[in-house]
Amino acid sequence: MTKKNQQSLELAGRTYRPDDYKKEDQLSSGLAHTHEQASDTYTEGTIDGKIENVNGKDIPLSRDGYDK
Repeated sequence: MTKKNQQSLELAGRTYRPDDYKKEDQLSSGLAHTHEQASDTYTEGTIDGKIENVNGKDIPLSRDGYDK
């Protein structure tokens, strides 16, 4: 197996890790961002990016990324 194929296999099998939020490489950043989106969607149960307020007014979610 070539080195390039081995690297591709390693990337394809990579999953989110909590320390991805602290890393600066493209793969870790992408996984952390995707994990955050999936977590927010799962928790809220909606794709419109709003939190349902008990008082009736929806609160939009921040679109800002992770601050280093």
